[in-house]
Amino acid sequence: MTELENLAAHIEAVLFSSGDPLTAEKICAAVAVTRKDLAEAADYLEQKYAAADSGIELLRLEDAFQLAVKKEFAADVKAVLEIKKGASLSPAAMEVLTIAAYNQPVTKAFVEHVRGVDSSGVVNSLVEKDLLCETGRLNLPGRPVAYKTTENFLRAFGLSSIGELPPLPDKREQITIDEVAAQNSENDNNNNEL
Repeated sequence: MTELENLAAHIEAVLFSSGDPLTAEKICAAVAVTRKDLAEAADYLEQKYAAADSGIELLRLEDAFQLAVKKEFAADVKAVLEIKKGASLSPAAMEVLTIAAYNQPVTKAFVEHVRGVDSSGVVNSLVEKDLLCETGRLNLPGRPVAYKTTENFLRAFGLSSIGELPPLPDKREQITIDEVAAQNSENDNNNNEL
């Protein structure tokens, strides 16, 4: 066994026993290696798990790592663990997640301002689902709680980091409600002439 393979085996054991994501800092401290050595071992593990005969993969979640079942085997795991299919997120929940992901950290008041409706229940529901978490209090009047997305959010949406979110459309590419109304009016006029 090479030195890299030995280090990868140690990291694999630590990640397997944890089950949850571990930060690079915790892994380095646990196995007494540098971040450079950890990166090399993680690359080795990713290549090892990329083989068709492996049912697991190494996830990179911001500055953390986790062992997980490959997507194509998820149904088997759900069947044996009798996991019910997770409920899909409501449009309101998706709106709140989008606002939080692109503007984090956010307060409930900010989310409500953007959406134009009370969003406390939706934010609380997303915290319970571990898609959002409290990240402290802002130094503003009333010291409101700030929220950000979690590692579970990254996993659920197949992202390694928030930086992988698709870019928001440029304002010049967006159409306004007035332009839609004008188009509809023009289409109605053309249809009436026929």
